[in-house]
Amino acid sequence: MSQLSKNDIKQEVFDLYDDYAHDRIDRRQFMDKLSLYAVGGITVASLMGFIMPNYKESVLVAADDPRLTSEFIHYDSPKGGKRIKALLSKPAGNTAKLPGVVVVHENRGLNPYIEDVGRRAALEGFVSIAPDALTPLGGYPGNDDEGRTLQSKRDRYEMLEEFMAAFQYLKNHNDCNGKVGVVGFCFGGWIANMMAVNLPELSAAVPFYGGQPSAEETAQIQAPLMLQYAGLDKRVNEGWPAYEAALKANGIEHTAYFYDNVNHGFHNNTTPRYDEAAATLAWQRSIDFFKEKLKG
Repeated sequence: MSQLSKNDIKQEVFDLYDDYAHDRIDRRQFMDKLSLYAVGGITVASLMGFIMPNYKESVLVAADDPRLTSEFIHYDSPKGGKRIKALLSKPAGNTAKLPGVVVVHENRGLNPYIEDVGRRAALEGFVSIAPDALTPLGGYPGNDDEGRTLQSKRDRYEMLEEFMAAFQYLKNHNDCNGKVGVVGFCFGGWIANMMAVNLPELSAAVPFYGGQPSAEETAQIQAPLMLQYAGLDKRVNEGWPAYEAALKANGIEHTAYFYDNVNHGFHNNTTPRYDEAAATLAWQRSIDFFKEKLKG
């Protein structure tokens, strides 16, 4: 068969990949179930090759982009893993103090996609920090399967400490104006929500398809929120009505967007779950929101 396209893939395959990417099934189960959809000239190998991340050909902002200063640093996380590696990026030649954005990875560590997102944020006029919560276990291992395995060994509340420490590092950085927001994806969306719960001084939070806090936790939020959800993401979306009710009950500033007919992970341009129109719109909305809340 010729090159696969998104239209060749049944929605059940995307749902199956979601189960695999979130450790509800292991690799062998994923392969076995994937074989059910290897029909009409489509092989398991071609399905695997299509559905898995392609980092090499998906970078939008190169690591050596001359418009940026981007480097790996380490910062202190006393309540977490002590010393955490992160990618720090800012516009090249900048002398003014800039607003800051913490970029939070998914459930597999600081992979090339999240590094790229950190650089994208910097190109928009922010100083960004993209931490690797896998640092205490040796860091992102170079592939997502091993990354998920490593991240599953860490306590998520200890990882939350890493990102809150990154917020403090960025807030006090010489290049930052003291106003810092957070954007996170999947696991990182939950982190973004929980940073809003735990950091009264957080200036803005943008969770992409992230798990929601409890009603009691939500009552503590002071930061304005922009929430990005995928229309087909039943697993995460089922928590929205209760979250929305708690946000309204507590008078918390928030805007929620649902993007129809797109999957969880639609912003991640390295897999076929990516939806260019929804991702572009959601990212522009996020950047505009940060510019309003962090620069104004």
